[in-house]
This record gives sequence, C-alpha cells and structure tokens, in this order.
Amino acid sequence: MMFTVESYQGTLKDKYNLVTKQLQSLIEGEPNRIANLSNAAALLNVFLEDINWVGFYLYEEGMLVLGPFQGLPACIRIPMGKGVCGTAALERKTIRVDDVHQFPGHIACDAASQSEIVIPLMKDGNLVGVLDIDSPLKNRFSKEEEALLEAFAEVLQIHL
Repeated sequence: MMFTVESYQGTLKDKYNLVTKQLQSLIEGEPNRIANLSNAAALLNVFLEDINWVGFYLYEEGMLVLGPFQGLPACIRIPMGKGVCGTAALERKTIRVDDVHQFPGHIACDAASQSEIVIPLMKDGNLVGVLDIDSPLKNRFSKEEEALLEAFAEVLQIHL
C-alpha cells in the first residue's frame, strides 16, 4: 500500500474515503492503541496538505497528555478547558478555528500555526483523547473537511 500525497485522487470525499480505508486496514486487528494512534498520525501527516502538526492528546487523570504525533515538539499536558484541545475535550465536540489568534486562551506550541481543528475521541461514551491538527494557513479546514475528519476519527475510535 502506497502512502504518498499523489495516491489520493478525486474529490475531497473520494480522497478521505481512501485514507479512511487505509486507516482501517492498518489498525484492524491491532489492540495496541499507541501503535494505532501512531499509524493514524503518520497517515494523516502524509495525506493532509498545508499542515504543520497532527497528533493526539490522551485523556489521563483529568487532563490531556501528549500522545503520538507528527511535527515539532509540543506541549506535554493541557488542562481541561484550556486552549482549543482542552475546550474540545471538555465540551466533547469538534472545534474548528479559522484563526487561532482569535481563540481566547489559545496555547501556541508552534508559532507558525494559524488555524486548528480538534476532534474529541470517545469510546463507550467516555473521553479517550483528542485528534489535533494545526496549519500554518488561516481558514485551512472547511466544514466539509471537518465532517470527513470526524468520519476518520470514528473508524479510529472503534480500535482504541
């Protein structure tokens, strides 16, 4: 299976359908969540254009702790309700931010980040963590892409 940007052709939905199928084939039957999250982060890093960070924060002992990621070193712990990640985790809903400088309390781990999307990961009604993606471009993530990333996360959640 090839994992290059050139592998993804067609509409945005077509491309996401392919990357989601690739995720499914990578993680199906693998019980280790760190291995699955690592492959998911690597896959998204190759697939997504115009991003500078993609990874996971895992919910542990009442806060988010850095998990598998691709990009520059990141903040290790994020309190619930702080920044985009902590807010998405606390509210248990996806937050898409077109301009991170307009988000109250934004945590700047990478000064190049201009926009961000954070998707909570749930298992059996409980918060497991969040998928966090940053871009050096403002307005990088569309409403359509938000829904497609949520579908990607749903496949991942089954294997956590």
